[in-house]
Amino acid sequence: MSFGQSIIFNEIQGVSHQMKILVPIKRVIDANIKVRVKSDQSGVELNNVKMAMNPFCEIAVEAALRLREAGEAEEVIVVCAGLANGKETLRTALAMGADRAIHIEGEDSPEPLAVAKLLKAVVEREEPGLVILGKQAIDGDNNQTGQMLSALLNWSLGTFISRLSVEGADFHVTREVDGGLENLKLGGPAVVTVDLRLNEPRYASLPNIMKAKKKPLEELTAEALDVDITPRLTVLKVEEPASRSAGVRVHDAAELVDKLKNEAKVI
Repeated sequence: MSFGQSIIFNEIQGVSHQMKILVPIKRVIDANIKVRVKSDQSGVELNNVKMAMNPFCEIAVEAALRLREAGEAEEVIVVCAGLANGKETLRTALAMGADRAIHIEGEDSPEPLAVAKLLKAVVEREEPGLVILGKQAIDGDNNQTGQMLSALLNWSLGTFISRLSVEGADFHVTREVDGGLENLKLGGPAVVTVDLRLNEPRYASLPNIMKAKKKPLEELTAEALDVDITPRLTVLKVEEPASRSAGVRVHDAAELVDKLKNEAKVI
């Protein structure tokens, strides 16, 4: 083998070690908007309501972009399942810096298990080395999809992570747990779900918003992926939480103990 051939061979080997990162995202009501329940209590009012990317998903996209910029990944792919308007959210992720997007057409807000099955099919097509999800969506607070996806794939799992780094074929993560932090080393490939303190997501600049319109966005269906997304749950009723009463100022510790014991009945 000549010296030139050796250089080319080493370059090809280096590229082969770089991985794809898959980032599932969700379209939800903007976090700054007051949510209103429909008059028939069948769900949340979505007509004429500002929508945005789930805040935890924004953090997941930012984490993937930082790994790519650090040379740990060669491509960031974002994927969204749901109605056609989910493409707008995918374009936002592309404007942040993702390389390409996949939209899976289907019903509005499919259930976590259905989403996990769809993502498993996408993972098998794309073969990423890492899947980064937000730990939960602010609309349903389910906190289930990442765990289900890990189980379906039989991959390593790290949840509620506030730090993420790559060392060789492993991922070092710091988890936020009750009473402190937990450090783990995950063998790749892996699924991780991110917490709020992992990073501060970047804003999409106007030039990048224009560039995002030219980036590839593939459209798929659940049928094409051979995945059954039939709903398993039925929402019986949606209600607003009861309004909180104003607090009461107490004059001393004895009065506080009396109210906790006799009114709140917590001691």
